[in-house]
Amino acid sequence: MNTLANPPIQIRQIGALTLQVYPTAEDVAIAASSEARKILGLAVERRGEANAVFATGRSQKQCLDNLTHPGRQALNWEKITGFHLDEYLGIAANHPASFRHYLKARLTSKVPLRRFYEISGDGRLPLEICKHYEAQLRDRTLDLCFLGVGNNGHLAFNDPAVADFDDPQWVKLVRLDEQNRLQQLNSTAFQTLEAVPQYAFTLTLSAISSIQQNLCIAFGTGKASIVNQLLTGPISASCPASILRQIPRAKLLIDRSAASLFLGE
Repeated sequence: MNTLANPPIQIRQIGALTLQVYPTAEDVAIAASSEARKILGLAVERRGEANAVFATGRSQKQCLDNLTHPGRQALNWEKITGFHLDEYLGIAANHPASFRHYLKARLTSKVPLRRFYEISGDGRLPLEICKHYEAQLRDRTLDLCFLGVGNNGHLAFNDPAVADFDDPQWVKLVRLDEQNRLQQLNSTAFQTLEAVPQYAFTLTLSAISSIQQNLCIAFGTGKASIVNQLLTGPISASCPASILRQIPRAKLLIDRSAASLFLGE
């Protein structure tokens, strides 16, 4: 496993968003984990603690592997509290497609976090789960949020039909659109589209916007169209990820393939 990313091909400021384009997906993962290590380490140094919201999915795997690798510069994980970004409604933590299962395999079983707050996707009172989880988020300074970009432009489970830039809630239940569910089918452990839950818990765009720093990762030609839209299209709920251009201290790290349409290559 490499320890240093190749330097970015381009760095641009697009509104409030800092765009960094790297040669490969591996470079993106290394650079993102290095940036996360700095953010969390500085928070621990300044306040004696740090709080981070972790994402899941294909874009996050190598970043988390780098961040938790024992041979990397060590973080004081015992001073870091973790949350996760979203979770399906109605599936257990040990379900292979559960985001709790994903993060246990790639994060919580590897490092001694001070605490990890879970969204109990199979809990009996979903609306109470939303309220409790939101209270935990609002009760602390959130230093860092990891993000990926969905094929329909969603951040977390904020699909275009439910995205609200001024949402009064920080956590809510949403119905997933078909494009999102198809993406989940193709990238997770679900065997059929019917098995993909229709509803999920998600941090809202208001919650994401309130976090001190956001690191969004995307790579591959399959992301080129939506990356180009979020960078050049209107800032609107039709592409929820376009809100990144309005969030201070947000960074989008992508590889050359994901940047191909934007760069005209």
